[in-house]
Amino acid sequence: MKLRPLFASLFTLTMFNLMSAAPSEVGSTAPVASALTDAGESLNLADVYADNDYTLVYFYPKADTPGCTKQGCSLRDSYEELTDKGVAVIGVSYDKVEKQRAFKEKYNFPFTLLADTEKKVAKAFGADGMVFASRSAYLMHDGKVVYADHKGSTAQQADDVLRFLNK
Repeated sequence: MKLRPLFASLFTLTMFNLMSAAPSEVGSTAPVASALTDAGESLNLADVYADNDYTLVYFYPKADTPGCTKQGCSLRDSYEELTDKGVAVIGVSYDKVEKQRAFKEKYNFPFTLLADTEKKVAKAFGADGMVFASRSAYLMHDGKVVYADHKGSTAQQADDVLRFLNK
């Protein structure tokens, strides 16, 4: 009888995972969703796509943790080169606005961080995990996903994107 709760839990987790969208793939339509920025303002990704040649949306599990910091600092350190190539950078995690703001300020990130507390952005990209967003990165151009990194780089995130852009 003690196995019943275990099986019920496993079944629930399996069903939850099946309900998650598959990760966005190269060639698919650029996902559109909105969330609050680190400044507490609503941002619709469709507007970012319209205003920029390229948009990089990268997901990280938790602000101010080692891997997430390396990923963000990689993009910060190459920000000028990315923007010279027409890339807008948007970071996304489930952290609240205040946590995103503190993370951005602590590491001097020159790009916007989204507080995806309702998981709408992550779900649109298929980067939604049960507890944390799945580390990943997507580059949009002309309304399509042109680059998808489903494993998500850490310290080499910017290098991977720049290598793609320089092909």
